[in-house]
Amino acid sequence: MRRGLILEGGAMRGLFTAGIIDVMMEHDVWPDGLIGVSAGAAFGCNMKSRQPGRAIRYNKRFAHDPRYSGLRSLLTTGNYFNAEFGYHIVPRQYDVFDDRAFEDNPMRFVCVCTDVETGQPVYKQLDRCTEDTYDWIRASASMPLCSKVVELEGLKLLDGGVSDSIPLEWAERQGYSRNVVILTQPLGYRKQRTRLMPLMRIGLRKYPRMVEAMDQRFQMYNYELDYVAEAERLGRCLVIRPAQKIPIGHISHNPEQMERVYKMGRATGEEYIDRIIAFYE
Repeated sequence: MRRGLILEGGAMRGLFTAGIIDVMMEHDVWPDGLIGVSAGAAFGCNMKSRQPGRAIRYNKRFAHDPRYSGLRSLLTTGNYFNAEFGYHIVPRQYDVFDDRAFEDNPMRFVCVCTDVETGQPVYKQLDRCTEDTYDWIRASASMPLCSKVVELEGLKLLDGGVSDSIPLEWAERQGYSRNVVILTQPLGYRKQRTRLMPLMRIGLRKYPRMVEAMDQRFQMYNYELDYVAEAERLGRCLVIRPAQKIPIGHISHNPEQMERVYKMGRATGEEYIDRIIAFYE
């Protein structure tokens, strides 16, 4: 039996997920593999490096720092979340990412990106810590219109949530038969077609397959919700989701708001920890 942990994205809603996985680490509960999408990858990597508390700590610390994120970064670099400062300087200088722990942890870590030239998902297993490792995680979390295309290993990449938001089906095909799925939307949520498609068609005009993927994203997402619901009904997965809509937007510069969302996640993690342990046994 291989135990998987599936983390969907949701930008700053991912701090809810960070709270849950911090509780899991504190209770010494580890999956065999973690598949993270977008914020699920950006915050989930701290589980492989065994660093509970890191995600909420640096987000609060740099919430008002223009070097980290903001319109100035978007206008000057093309990235709302500054690629160099956020993904290279912070983890090397200010809130050091534990490269050795990441590499020594046997847990498989996979981040999901979207190939903008095909509109298809790319699943990248990351075992070692290099500058490219940080950039793969950045690519997974690079939201269209807020980020430049990330070029790695001959691929042009953006947000993995565009092509595979909740990769439970993929994880099962890899042999993970007992999966905990952490969602960032409450029960009953259904995604609608984005109202930003006119802007997407302009901003991504060089990548028609990516535009098509964006236009169809709501259908993919709702299909995956149905797949998760059926897997849950059959006992193949344990689903953890917020009881209500998470009170934060995709972008936030409010440390108190971040802390509230993180604490929501921690409370949910404490509520579910015994069930997670029992499910993984």
